[in-house]
Amino acid sequence: MSAVRQHPPEDKRSPHLSEYSPTEPLPEPGAVELHPRLDIPLLHDLIRPDHLLWTPRELRDLTGLVASELTGRLLDIVRVDDENRWWAKLGLTAGVELWLLSWAPGQGTEPHEHGGASGSFSVLFGALREDYRYPAGPVRTTHHDVGSRIGFGSGRAHQVRNVSSVNSASVHAYSPPLLPVRYYSDLADVPPIPPQRAQAAQPKELG
Repeated sequence: MSAVRQHPPEDKRSPHLSEYSPTEPLPEPGAVELHPRLDIPLLHDLIRPDHLLWTPRELRDLTGLVASELTGRLLDIVRVDDENRWWAKLGLTAGVELWLLSWAPGQGTEPHEHGGASGSFSVLFGALREDYRYPAGPVRTTHHDVGSRIGFGSGRAHQVRNVSSVNSASVHAYSPPLLPVRYYSDLADVPPIPPQRAQAAQPKELG
């Protein structure tokens, strides 16, 4: 699995904003896809291919352990691009997806929620600002420094940005995996009732 950019060269949107929609099938239960530089027993154990639905706490522990136990390998993989957002898939099972993202100063996401998935991220280096909102709640802001980790449930919409003057990187996980992300023009537009969970991409049937 090679790293991929979030924007093709012909994309005319701001390079400081990212969007993502899944296009690939899920592995079968018990199977796992790993980044070639992380195809090691430790990550096989951490990502638990037979575990099909992760709680926010389990996702928080996963991203925290990956960031702390595999720091050196992640630093060898990560790239920072001042012109375009960058990310690499670290792992995928039928129950969870795991990503490494970098953030140059000024880069960030549109306001979004994860299609009914629970999620987590842990800061590998640098710092990130997160503006977030739960349905019918106020918009809140928190800052995540290096080493911090957070797990959140399916109702959380947020916008994540690097507002500092130095590069940042973070490890992210979502369960169920590969649910289409929903985008909003503003966090104030998040509906008061959480949208129903979107349907994940399914394994292709051959024959």
